[in-house]
Amino acid sequence: MRIAFLAAPEGVEQVELTEPRKAARDAGHETVLVSTKSGEIQAFDHLDKADTFPVDEVVGDTSADSFDALVLPGGVANPDFLRMDEKAVSFVRDFFEQGRPVAAICHAPWTLVEADVVRGRVLTSWPSLRTDIRNAGGTWVDEQVNICENGPNKLVTSRKPADLKAFCQAFLDVFAQKAG
Repeated sequence: MRIAFLAAPEGVEQVELTEPRKAARDAGHETVLVSTKSGEIQAFDHLDKADTFPVDEVVGDTSADSFDALVLPGGVANPDFLRMDEKAVSFVRDFFEQGRPVAAICHAPWTLVEADVVRGRVLTSWPSLRTDIRNAGGTWVDEQVNICENGPNKLVTSRKPADLKAFCQAFLDVFAQKAG
């Protein structure tokens, strides 16, 4: 499978990018780092700068059609930047409209709220997003990982970095069902 990992130029939580990418690569999938600008993205370890990562494709120059699935890592600033970029929001919305699976962790569902794709869906996230998710028509649950099938695609969500092992296993299982 060809899996898009969408991150803003700055603010992604490094472990929420690197661990899922490693899990996907170890499972034999191609991972593509997509961002709103070319060059490199600056990852963070909470509020401290961490490593940089080269961007493979720019969101305005690619489309959901060229991917089998989407992973949205968190970080507080990352989804806030993404939801202010209409091309990024449209890119995310297209995965839902095309029935392609999506996985989002921590603060990443903010981008889903902006894309207006949580209505009628059940998801988890960092607890501070629960009101935003409810206001957008979704049902928020406090679970390590949640797989929602109430919509055009499967949506895998998790709360925080401590949930990464369960998150990676869940999205790899869901993505494998799509590929099969």
